[in-house]
Amino acid sequence: MNKQRGFTLIELVLVIVILGILAATALPRFSDLSTQARVASIKGVAGAVRGAAAIAKSTQLAQGLASGASVTVEAQTITMSGGYPTAADIANMISDTTGFTVAGGVFTLLPNCTLTYTNAGAGAFTAVIDSSGC
Repeated sequence: MNKQRGFTLIELVLVIVILGILAATALPRFSDLSTQARVASIKGVAGAVRGAAAIAKSTQLAQGLASGASVTVEAQTITMSGGYPTAADIANMISDTTGFTVAGGVFTLLPNCTLTYTNAGAGAFTAVIDSSGC
């Protein structure tokens, strides 16, 4: 009597077909993560900008300066308005903006994938994310 060892060809083909079906259904979920990565990147810059603005304000308060007086942070002179950095100087507070184009408080990763920092000069700032083009 022959004892069967291993798998038959039909069993192997069925396993391969099942794995193919599973891969075809799971692949679309993991294939395009680039949009999510770009959105996460722009959100990371937004956090860095908010933190940088808070550090500049804290430095100004700790030194007892007026809300419009410039501060020096890590050898960078930061122009302040209303207690927060101006849009022109916020990028000087961030050490690494690799991958972003920065101009006047606008951090651009792709067109319509931007962070816009605005200082109203009245003791407040805004950091608005546009992720429609990410």
